[in-house]
Amino acid sequence: MSEKPLKRYLFASDFDQTLTFDDSGYVLSELVGIPTAEFERKAQGMAKLNLVQQGAELSYLLLHDPEFRKRVRKQHLYEVGKNIRLKENIELLYQVLKNGVDGYHFDFYVISASPVEVIQSALEGIVPRDHIYGTEFVYNASGEIESLVRATAGYGKVAALDQLQAQLQIGPDHIIYTGDGSSDINVMLHVKMRDGFTIAVSEAKHISQVARRTVLSTNALAVLGPILEETVGWEWAQIRQFFESYGILIQEWDSVRTDWLTLRPAVKEATPQAATASA
Repeated sequence: MSEKPLKRYLFASDFDQTLTFDDSGYVLSELVGIPTAEFERKAQGMAKLNLVQQGAELSYLLLHDPEFRKRVRKQHLYEVGKNIRLKENIELLYQVLKNGVDGYHFDFYVISASPVEVIQSALEGIVPRDHIYGTEFVYNASGEIESLVRATAGYGKVAALDQLQAQLQIGPDHIIYTGDGSSDINVMLHVKMRDGFTIAVSEAKHISQVARRTVLSTNALAVLGPILEETVGWEWAQIRQFFESYGILIQEWDSVRTDWLTLRPAVKEATPQAATASA
């Protein structure tokens, strides 16, 4: 029986807007002829009403909205995956993490509220299917959605992550999660509370304030920067040489802290003299 690497980590990533430039809901709406403005209106309405967990808006529409139920079939979800624009070097990121760095090994998984067929189709030949967790539906013979198996949104992401942690037998402080939006807040807080490492790939205030680090790049490989720095413990020169060994130059790396301030004019209190005069 072979021994497990002592420096083994679970690297989990969101999909929409984290590994992609597009949102699955918008691409699907365009594909089946539903105006994207209509999809946005419905999704935002549900978000304002807190009708579903954040990130599960598309799943709710596919199950309950007449227009989506009438038009969307299973094959459309696979087609959406082929039309989504992926960030650069996802395959290289997967291979680097799989091969390990300086004795550190990382198991790469995708956990997303997007339908699992969309993710599997988009990442075909890049990330194995059994490393992808997405929202799962039951379909009838014609491909129409009948029911929901599970939605990996909100706390659903936390449950999927905990399942993976138990399966891989990895400590909570050896979990790295990267995401971009409000649907990632629950899982990021869960990881952070147990001393894991969280990376935001968006400047959105609600997520960047929760994440330990924020990385903005069109290249998926960029998240390796803070991982190599904080987890592996490399200096800047080592990180630069590592990227160059794969034919990639770090053209610019501005590591700054973002402070979010809201300022307004102070309201001056009336002095007793001024109050008397106005009377």
